[in-house]
Amino acid sequence: MARVTVEDCIERIPNRFDLVMTAAQRARGIMKGDLPTIERDNDKNPVIALREIAAETVDNDALNDGIVKKLQRLSAQEEQEPLVEEAAAADVDLSEMIGDYSEAEGEEAGMHVATAADSEPGFEDVDLSQMTGED
Repeated sequence: MARVTVEDCIERIPNRFDLVMTAAQRARGIMKGDLPTIERDNDKNPVIALREIAAETVDNDALNDGIVKKLQRLSAQEEQEPLVEEAAAADVDLSEMIGDYSEAEGEEAGMHVATAADSEPGFEDVDLSQMTGED
C-alpha cells in the first residue's frame, strides 16, 4: 500500500491544525493500546493514524471529544457541588468572631472610633509630630 500523505487526509479534515490534533490524538490512543482499524504494515503510530483518517475508518467526532476532554482544566468530578459541611462552614457569621468594642476601649488601643457626629467619613490628616512623640 502506498504511503499516506497529508493531501489524502486534507480531503477528510480540511483544517491542517485540526488534522494534526486529530492524528496526534489517534496516535496516542494506538500507543496506549487501542487497536488499529487498518493493517499495521510495519508503520509507526502517526502514520497509522493518518492512514485511518484518510480511509475514514475512525470516528473523527469521538477523537475531537477526546481532544476537548484532554484539554479541559476541570474534570467532571471536580465540577460537583461542594460538600454540605463546606457549605455550612461558608455560612458562618463572622461578626461573632470580631467582638464588640466600646469607644473607650478603642481609644485606649490608639484607634479613633468614628461617630455619627463626625463630619466626613474616611481618612483624616494626621500630624506627624504626634506620631513620633515630638511637640
